[in-house]
Formats: sequence, structure tokens, C-alpha cells
Amino acid sequence: MTRVFALLCSAVLALSAGGCRVMQHISEGAYRNAVRDGTVDDLGARGIALRGKPSCEFPKRAGDDMLTIRCTGRTAGGDPVTVTGRAARVSQTDPLEDYVVTVGDRVVLRQDCLGLGCVHRNP
Repeated sequence: MTRVFALLCSAVLALSAGGCRVMQHISEGAYRNAVRDGTVDDLGARGIALRGKPSCEFPKRAGDDMLTIRCTGRTAGGDPVTVTGRAARVSQTDPLEDYVVTVGDRVVLRQDCLGLGCVHRNP
């Protein structure tokens, strides 16, 4: 997912600088989907089923090289799920990502990428 993230963020930055709003929204949508799918995959691998894919938004942009995302959802049993993510150096080919996933009040994931194919920087 890190490579996908880098490409998507580079596209978002390049297109937002050029004023292409439609492509910017497509790229943001692709990143949102990647975080949703990665969350479902990682929680599923830990035996935690979700009611559906989490709903995600970009609450703030901290400059051109930092992006944050926040997703919320529910487990199959009704517990709240929250994903908070941050990516730095998004205009570079090797962004630094950080995700925290909580179920209820318990942190179940704290890692630098999401999804079954991700390779952690610090395993």
C-alpha cells in the first residue's frame, strides 16, 4: 500500500497544483479506498469482522507534504472502530505513514502501513 499511497499522493499534489479538481478527487478517493480495504484486511486477519467498510475523511492538511485521514466504522458486534492515519513526505517516493486502529477503547493496530501486502519499515 505504501507504493500505491506514494503514487496517489504525488498525483494529488501535482494535480492540485495544476487545478485539476476532478482528478484530485479521484486520487483522494483511491487513497481512501486503500485505507478502507487495508483496515478491513488487517482486522479480518486478527479475527475482527466489520459491518462494512469504514467511512473515511481527510480532516486537515498540514502543508503540502503532510496528509491525515480519519475513518470510522463498527465491528460486526457493534463496537466502534476508529482509524487515524498520517503520512509525511507525501510528495516523495517513500512517504512515512503511521496508522492507529482502535476497537472500542483498545488499540488493536499501530503500524506504518495497512493491508495484507504491506511491508513494514520497522517489523
